[in-house]
Amino acid sequence: MKEKQKKAAALRYDKKTDSAPKVVAKGSGMIADRILQLAREHHIPIREDAQLVEVLAKLDLYQEIPPELYRAVAEILSFIYRTARKAQ
Repeated sequence: MKEKQKKAAALRYDKKTDSAPKVVAKGSGMIADRILQLAREHHIPIREDAQLVEVLAKLDLYQEIPPELYRAVAEILSFIYRTARKAQ
C-alpha cells in the first residue's frame, strides 16, 4: 500500500489588518517539508492536524479561511499563543 504524502499549510493572521486568518502556504511532499523547515527555522510553532490541513489545502493562497473553520483555527491560534508565552 502506498504511504500517504505529507501535507502542510501555513496561516497568517494580523488582527490589525485581517478579518480572518489566511492561507499563505500549502503543499505536499517536498513543499510540505520546506514549509515545516521554514517554520522551525523561524521558531513558528507547528501543530499537526491532518483533517484541518486537508481542508486548508483546498483553499486558494491568501484566501481568508471560511467561517466554518473559525473554531478549528481558533484552537490552533490558542495553542500557538500559549506555546509562544511559555517560550518567553
